Amino acid sequence: MAREAVYQQTDPESATEALMPKEHDSSLRPRRMDEMVGQRDVIERLKIAIDAAQGRGEPLGHILFDGPPGLGKTTFATVIPTEMGTTVEMANGAGLKAPKDLLPYLTNLSEGAVLFIDEIHRIPKPVEEYLYTAMEDFRIDIILGEGVSARTLNYELRPFTLIGATTRAGMLSAPLRDRFQIREHLGWYNHAELCEIVRRNSVKLKVPIDDGSAQVIASRSRSTPRLANNRLLWLRDYSQSKAKGKVDAKIAVAALDMIGIDELGLDKQDRGYLDTLMRVFVGGPAGLEAIAHTMNVSSDTLEDEVEPFLLRSELIVRTRRGRMATQKGFEHMKVTPPSP
Repeated sequence: MAREAVYQQTDPESATEALMPKEHDSSLRPRRMDEMVGQRDVIERLKIAIDAAQGRGEPLGHILFDGPPGLGKTTFATVIPTEMGTTVEMANGAGLKAPKDLLPYLTNLSEGAVLFIDEIHRIPKPVEEYLYTAMEDFRIDIILGEGVSARTLNYELRPFTLIGATTRAGMLSAPLRDRFQIREHLGWYNHAELCEIVRRNSVKLKVPIDDGSAQVIASRSRSTPRLANNRLLWLRDYSQSKAKGKVDAKIAVAALDMIGIDELGLDKQDRGYLDTLMRVFVGGPAGLEAIAHTMNVSSDTLEDEVEPFLLRSELIVRTRRGRMATQKGFEHMKVTPPSP
């Protein structure tokens, strides 16, 4: 009787929910394509390809996504398997040092499954060449033994879809690029799309955000959803600590000003670069190494992290003689440009 009483006190559904891991509130990725905002042309083409592949009963063709960080390459790689009703294996190009590191991923794939390799441009040449037969013929060659006694085993793979993501498509060799039937470049998001992303994710985070706050976050997110989410997470913390959970445009501005994000999305290092170029080098032209040494920052950091957004925002230009600040850059920094 005691056992029966204990059994009856347990609700099977409640017990199952208790054992399931709770999703962290920072996991803001959409689960379906219909939930995604922006990249509509890419989504429409992928829907056609998925529908056609399912109609034929074949795996989806291999897909390569390229573009700057934070625009949704990994998100696409997670929603595509959901749309197809299949599973996904996640790998990173930097972790695949040798063909043997790739074997567990390929041999464990079920039929029609997806293998996602992030930063695929970082895989070494031997691993890249090992992928050729796997992608084309769904077959790999495994060498057993060494020396004269070695023999080759041809292992048939289940048909699968490889999705590669890269921020540097030019670093991929032509043979590997050509083996992707679908290539999509992800572009920047506009202001309205970023506002919609902020509003949707504010609901997931249970942050009572208004249109004014969403506009502030969107305008300071560099056209990048990942940065918009990071700004939103910081605004949530700031409002809970400083404003008793209240959020409006004024509080959003104060929160982002506190971490040094201005109205164009520039941070302290960006403005330090512009200040050095305008104050020390009188607007340029100035060499990258000279600016880096003056700021006591690595030149690689400036070239890879700082300059791309400044160039895209037309705040600086690159010339043969060096970097130069533009009229727009002087206006943003509220500095009078030197007389010609």
